[in-house]
Amino acid sequence: MAGDKPVIVQGVVPPRDVLLAFIADNPDKGSKREIAKAFGLKGEARVELKDLLRTLEEDGLLKKSRKSLTRPGALPPVTVLDITTRDKDGDLIGRPAEWPDDAGAAPAVLIRQNSDNRSKSKAPSAGINDRILAKIFPNKDRSGPAYTARVLKVLDKRQNSSLGVIKTIANGEIRLLPTDRRGEEMVIEPTDIGEAKDGDLVETEIVRSGRYGLPRAKVLSVVGSVASEKAISMIAIYAHGIPHIFPKDVMEAAEAAKPATMSHREDWRKIPLITIDPADAKDHDDAVYAELDPSPDNPDGVIVTVAIADVSWYIRPGAALDREALKRGNSVYFPDRVVPMLPERISNDLCSLREREDRPALAVRMVFSKEGRKVGHTFHRVMMKSAAKLSYQQAQAAIDGKTDDKTGPLLEPILKPLWHAYAVMKIGRDRRQPLELDMPERKILLKSDGTVDRVFVPDRLDAHKLIEEMMIQANVAAAETLEKKRQPLIYRIHDAPSLAKQETLREFLSTLGIPLAKGGQVRANSFNGILAKAHGTAHQVMVNEMVLRSQSQAIYSPENIGHFGLNLMKYAHFTSPIRRYADLIVHRALVGSLGLGEGGIKPEEEAQLDDIAAEISTFERRAMAAERDTINRLIAHHLAGRIGEEFQGRISGVTKAGLFVQLPTYGADGFIPVSTIGNDYYIYDEAHQALSGEKTGLGFQIGDSVEVRLKDAVPLAGALLFEMLSEGKKLPTATRSFHKAGRRGRSTPGTRPPRGNRRR
Repeated sequence: MAGDKPVIVQGVVPPRDVLLAFIADNPDKGSKREIAKAFGLKGEARVELKDLLRTLEEDGLLKKSRKSLTRPGALPPVTVLDITTRDKDGDLIGRPAEWPDDAGAAPAVLIRQNSDNRSKSKAPSAGINDRILAKIFPNKDRSGPAYTARVLKVLDKRQNSSLGVIKTIANGEIRLLPTDRRGEEMVIEPTDIGEAKDGDLVETEIVRSGRYGLPRAKVLSVVGSVASEKAISMIAIYAHGIPHIFPKDVMEAAEAAKPATMSHREDWRKIPLITIDPADAKDHDDAVYAELDPSPDNPDGVIVTVAIADVSWYIRPGAALDREALKRGNSVYFPDRVVPMLPERISNDLCSLREREDRPALAVRMVFSKEGRKVGHTFHRVMMKSAAKLSYQQAQAAIDGKTDDKTGPLLEPILKPLWHAYAVMKIGRDRRQPLELDMPERKILLKSDGTVDRVFVPDRLDAHKLIEEMMIQANVAAAETLEKKRQPLIYRIHDAPSLAKQETLREFLSTLGIPLAKGGQVRANSFNGILAKAHGTAHQVMVNEMVLRSQSQAIYSPENIGHFGLNLMKYAHFTSPIRRYADLIVHRALVGSLGLGEGGIKPEEEAQLDDIAAEISTFERRAMAAERDTINRLIAHHLAGRIGEEFQGRISGVTKAGLFVQLPTYGADGFIPVSTIGNDYYIYDEAHQALSGEKTGLGFQIGDSVEVRLKDAVPLAGALLFEMLSEGKKLPTATRSFHKAGRRGRSTPGTRPPRGNRRR
């Protein structure tokens, strides 16, 4: 009967409908292992189950989320929720903080506030306007919301506050214009405006909200003019619930911290380790040094030393600094500010590997053969003294023959051995063949007033690649050491593309005559072959975009499945503990398992690694979204005075609703509604990422260069609206033949394309 639970027959692979119903009702038991256990499947039955799950995934009836399978549109087992209201019984109702625009209304979730008897501690208390991290469960009461949730952590207590822009309307009334598109205007009395002026971005609290009329608000603080970047980044900080003010006890703990001692440390202060970072870097996580291996057993081999700031000495499990670091998860980088994970006293002073100053570090010495194969490695807790602080450009210039007063004395003894070691390591990297996407990252340069000066693509130097490869190998060494010690840790994992995404990419590539072999054992070098075939052609950018879109998202997990993009079986983040909590966990695990003194991981922390991994993965996505939104708002501000101008763009996304067009000069996307494109009726072809005219066969495809006119810019929302000026092109026959299928309703609404994720 409808609404009944699926009948589970032990030892028998269930029918499709029973299996789908079980996964929908048990989102926390969506892994293949849990499903097999629930149905009592063993041996050949497990193989049959695996085949059935793959078929359901290919048919779009299931999707992979981390290592679990869920129904499309279902919430993942751990989700960030915004608590927005109460139901008729007074229970709190929340909705997902992030939800695709074209996926309809975000589902309501009933928040369970009672404590969990199985838990050692009472669940955190949450209220209206709070943002929470929650464990999601299907609601057994079919009359209520589809989901219930248990609060894992309160991420941000909103306390009835909101962010908006002051605007005085014609009758002199003062209004607050919301920065959140779901917000509503509010009225501010002259006595409640404080020092705010027209056009200021302010934080307010609601002072009265009646049944009729607009709510009334009071200004709490003035962030600044909406014309400044400071205000724009604050919008993103607020909208995504990013903690940006350190509590008093955290600041007091940071100020009270003392320099590390020599306890359990080796004295490495005479080893000429150097830091190579961006020119404007304020904190320095890592230092490097390389030399030839003197061992006769490793002729022409090299020794690479990577020293990483010993944050675990200062940030102890459960202390105020630790709780705040976990609450943030990572540092967040905006064009003119950083919201750090740790207070500056720690991040920019005590832990930063400053030039010619004693600093504690956790170091790894890695030995490579002349063929680029790692022979072995050892970890050491040390006291070091950086011999020099160099920028990437400075180090590269010295290697290229343009030394300065600082790099001249370093060239022969330090820089050339580093570059030689990198050449040896590169042999191993080339043999490994990680995924080599060509997706240049743009950087915004601001004027002194905080507005955009220019957008540019920084040069990708060998100095960047050298540091990247040395950090990757240090991360591998950390994971290998901890596995050998059977020490629980948090891995950085990256799953292979799902079969459904592979099929979408395969159909798209077929229109360009580029094959992608079928099968579930695709490797990173399979995609490198595709990228190589597209290199130098008109399709190069388009193919890179589509290969990127086919990839899974890298996340943190205590269960290892390897890193597909880097083509590595063991990988953990170890090299940036100042700005990533995952790395701090790995440092503690190394200190504890290797007996390196104080600050090691605790059993209570080991027991929480599942939740910690889920949290910091969520916080990483939060940071990426905030950074992206800020850039979008900055560019919208920059272009707001150029309405009506024409631009050269490139189609970066195709959906049923229209086209996303990127302006390469600015790295910003704008939208063209399908209803405004020409006089034809356009059919959406998801597989080939195209819109084509039903009558003419002319259309537009991802990667096409087009000319557009800017119709509107909404700075507060970071939105650009374009008008298409270019004529469509004749699309491949395979694309046009999709029309009949489209009329039968097989076209599928698309989503806005994700930006590149370079956080490996």
